Amino acid sequence: MPPKASKIWMNGKLVDFADAKVHVLSHVLHYGSAVFEGIRVYAVSGKPQVFRLRDHIRRLVESARIYRMEIPWSREDLEKASVETVRANGFKACYIRPLVYRGFGEVGVNPLKSPVECAIAVWEWGAYLGAEALEKGVDVQVSSWTRIAANTLPAFSKCAANYMNAQLIKMEAIGNGFVEGIALDTEGYVSEGSGENVFLVRDGVLYTPPISSSILVGVTRATVMTLAAEAGVPVREERIPREMLYVCDEMFLTGTATEVTPVRSVDRLAVGPGKPGPVTREIQRRFLGTVTGEVPDKHGWLTPVG
Repeated sequence: MPPKASKIWMNGKLVDFADAKVHVLSHVLHYGSAVFEGIRVYAVSGKPQVFRLRDHIRRLVESARIYRMEIPWSREDLEKASVETVRANGFKACYIRPLVYRGFGEVGVNPLKSPVECAIAVWEWGAYLGAEALEKGVDVQVSSWTRIAANTLPAFSKCAANYMNAQLIKMEAIGNGFVEGIALDTEGYVSEGSGENVFLVRDGVLYTPPISSSILVGVTRATVMTLAAEAGVPVREERIPREMLYVCDEMFLTGTATEVTPVRSVDRLAVGPGKPGPVTREIQRRFLGTVTGEVPDKHGWLTPVG
């Protein structure tokens, strides 16, 4: 259980944690009709700052648009509400979860008569893949579950329903003794983890699957690509065959919760020497330096909570 916050923002106002409720017949509970975001808040010189808030809220709004969910609040309103919720709970470092969902209206597959509602919660959250993951790396497997096809559910939308597929990937991996699973797309190319984008290093070049490989277009993924370019590391977005996972020099996972987490083995085969490599370490150093304020925020990625 994440540590309990005192307040949650719901439909335009802060309410007590215990009062943040939805009706059991809400459309979202029956049909998964919700989109959401995950946003990190870092303590910078002891004060909370939100990482890439505008980019996350933009993706939230775009995710809702794909599903024809007209949000009653503007992007600016949601940005302010996110900051307000962090401030109200007094966290210096935490995770923000904005959720746009269809509430109690008409109980049927047609969502259009159910109201679009919004909640923003916060909680303290440490290393997503384990306390030692950032330093030592994690062991992963190639999942037997395939990522969603492009003409079934849109991977571009961070939709709650997509994460039923992610749950299968995650549970299988854990059941088999791994930390995470890497799914392939419907054509057998590398897609993503249950909640992370994938990067490989081979001969000094950084590779990551393209949007067409059924990936969520990650905000951390975009951050890493920018930081890699600044470090002089060539970046290529292209389809990656499964066997590249076994012969790459380095591999790491990225995501808001995951940050930049090295992978030390795939299907019990060591990645490189079985420990984080130099490119991974450099990207990780630049990323963590940026989000913690150790290096100047020249991109304007941090939003102070105040």
